Amino acid sequence: MEIIKLKSDYIKLGQALKAAGLCESGVEAKHAIAKGLVQVNGAVEFQRGKKLRGNDVVAYQGETIRIEG
Repeated sequence: MEIIKLKSDYIKLGQALKAAGLCESGVEAKHAIAKGLVQVNGAVEFQRGKKLRGNDVVAYQGETIRIEG
């Protein structure tokens, strides 16, 4: 499980996927999210700009990211 520590109040979903190294670019993250391949807290998420806050969990391609506030 990858852990991302917040430097502000939130991080956007697309940015989190890039920061964790699960997507190489914003375009790749955008397409993965649009195809319904990304889950936030167990639910499929289609908003690339979804604000993630502490304790949110993102799942993509068998990998997990946990956001720490």
